[in-house]
Amino acid sequence: MAIAFDHAAGSASERRALAVHRLELGQFRNYRRLVLETDERPVVLFGPNGGGKTNLLEALSLLAPGRGLRGARLAEMDRRGGGPFRIAARLAGIDGPHEVRIRHRPEEGRRRIELDGRVLAGSAALAEVAAVVWATPAMDRLFVEGAAARRRLLDRLTLAVDPGHGRRVAAFERGLRERRRLLALPRPDPAWLQVVERRIAADAVAILAARRQAVAGLAAELARPVMGFPALELAIEGELEREVAAMRALEAEEHYARRLAELRRRDAELGRTSLGPHRSDLVVRAGDTGEPAARASTGRQKAMLCALLLAEIRLARAWRGVLPLVLLDEAMAHLDGARRRALAEAVVELGCQAWFTGTDRAPFAPLEGCARFLHIEAARLEEA
Repeated sequence: MAIAFDHAAGSASERRALAVHRLELGQFRNYRRLVLETDERPVVLFGPNGGGKTNLLEALSLLAPGRGLRGARLAEMDRRGGGPFRIAARLAGIDGPHEVRIRHRPEEGRRRIELDGRVLAGSAALAEVAAVVWATPAMDRLFVEGAAARRRLLDRLTLAVDPGHGRRVAAFERGLRERRRLLALPRPDPAWLQVVERRIAADAVAILAARRQAVAGLAAELARPVMGFPALELAIEGELEREVAAMRALEAEEHYARRLAELRRRDAELGRTSLGPHRSDLVVRAGDTGEPAARASTGRQKAMLCALLLAEIRLARAWRGVLPLVLLDEAMAHLDGARRRALAEAVVELGCQAWFTGTDRAPFAPLEGCARFLHIEAARLEEA
């Protein structure tokens, strides 16, 4: 049975939902050129593997801060045998309509980002106008692999409700690189190191506070089953978190700056900074049993990931008054029929512009009549 969709009650203006109304790609991955006009409805992209479904979602993910849903290098996104990639999008953004243009500039080793004709210093500023959340097959092993992927998810969850978080993370990472360069010198200047470490400490404590606030909000959303998906418990674990847990912000900054000074010799030998929010981990447990997500079955882990995604959307709506763009790459895989329908119903009920991908149309039957279906093969899109 298909899901009913009330267009009148679910207009983008009433929901303040982020939506892409026009997408243009040039020389991007396997797309030589693509022009796609859309409306506020969910979009289902289906077709054989290698056709370009995930590539299209990756282009959409670049409308948010960061390196996109694959975390790829810029050169990897250039079409093989083609020129540098270009992306242009017309958005119904957080605060109104916007035009975003992104172009790879290989001669400069960066991408040029324009927002409404204004060149941005970096992608972090996109958080002011766009919020994008996603789930990909690579995240299916999120709970059983190393902490790095969970930490990236933690920062993306935080960014969905705090647009300034991306700038703080970028500044912190620049500080770490500068400290590593100084420590690699035969005789680093202690005074300059102290300046850099104090700057790092201020950014780090702000990152910890933003993450803690976001996780507290998510935990409240996840304490009960979310739209048919399991209840979850969340926590952030890390050495620095334990050390500063009972401290005020200024006290925590002083403590971390002091610890960085103490660790200079060890960090110089390691070639990295061994203490900080870049070493944190997001811990996820089942709300009913307390079982770690890493021990859950593949299907239950997928359901947990969906629960996190839906809580992220609901939290962004509650805190920022906006519904993010939702990218769901092969999200129906490993979900049983009941949970496929639950996910479809949740997206429609929330009113997001969601982009689904899959090899077949059948798993998306609940979205028949309320979503736009496009068949993709060899980078060619056809209405289906």
